[in-house]
Amino acid sequence: MKERSPTSSLNDQQRWHNMPALEVSNALGSSTTGLSSDEARRRLDQFGPNRLPTAHKDSLLLRFARQFNNILIYVLLASAAITALLAHWVDCSVIVGVVVINAIIGVIQEGKAERALDAIRNMLSLNATVLRDAQRSEIPAEQLVAGDIVLLSSGDKVPATCGCLKCASCASKKPH
Repeated sequence: MKERSPTSSLNDQQRWHNMPALEVSNALGSSTTGLSSDEARRRLDQFGPNRLPTAHKDSLLLRFARQFNNILIYVLLASAAITALLAHWVDCSVIVGVVVINAIIGVIQEGKAERALDAIRNMLSLNATVLRDAQRSEIPAEQLVAGDIVLLSSGDKVPATCGCLKCASCASKKPH
């Protein structure tokens, strides 16, 4: 029988938000003094950095061409071809114009969505204060791992999904 490490339960479909904080801490092999530096490094190697994955950005030409991959666009292009065969050039031009304008608007919307996702990535905290080896340390937020004890002060951004072990006069504000 395979022995389970404290972090092997990370892969289970647990409802961490429903569990008491100390129970989660114990399940993750953490303690009120935090993780050891060696354990944090091992978890960082095992699970990777605490950051949103970056998506591959397609070229402008590919994004534009992708706008035409739609059944309604195929119907419009077929009707433009039929009107061209019938020598109704004004109708053909209007239909092709609508298809091209639709593609341009689609590319613009995709660009806005990418910029919004980049803004969300940039909202993440750059540094986090944690307990490691029973000492307070400031580390890049990307180096946070499951089981870290994160210390927050007034005005700090929450650098990852966290549960509260201890709280005094807490309030939070959701970003818009």
